[in-house]
Amino acid sequence: MADENTSFEDNLKELEEIVSKLEKGDVPLDDAINEFEKAMRLVKSCDDKLKDAQDTIAKIVNENGEIVDFNVE
Repeated sequence: MADENTSFEDNLKELEEIVSKLEKGDVPLDDAINEFEKAMRLVKSCDDKLKDAQDTIAKIVNENGEIVDFNVE
């Protein structure tokens, strides 16, 4: 199940498994609805993680469009 501590990759893998299960078409309706709801939570979690990553990358780029090197040696 999607939560803040689950990685993007794990959420994506679980989402792919749900889609595969639903595409087979042999899931009872109630189970299909539950799986669909779980899939929508996973989609939102993945989307949130991608937006967070985009925000982090945007902070690394300064006003001149140059990448700021934060490596400290």
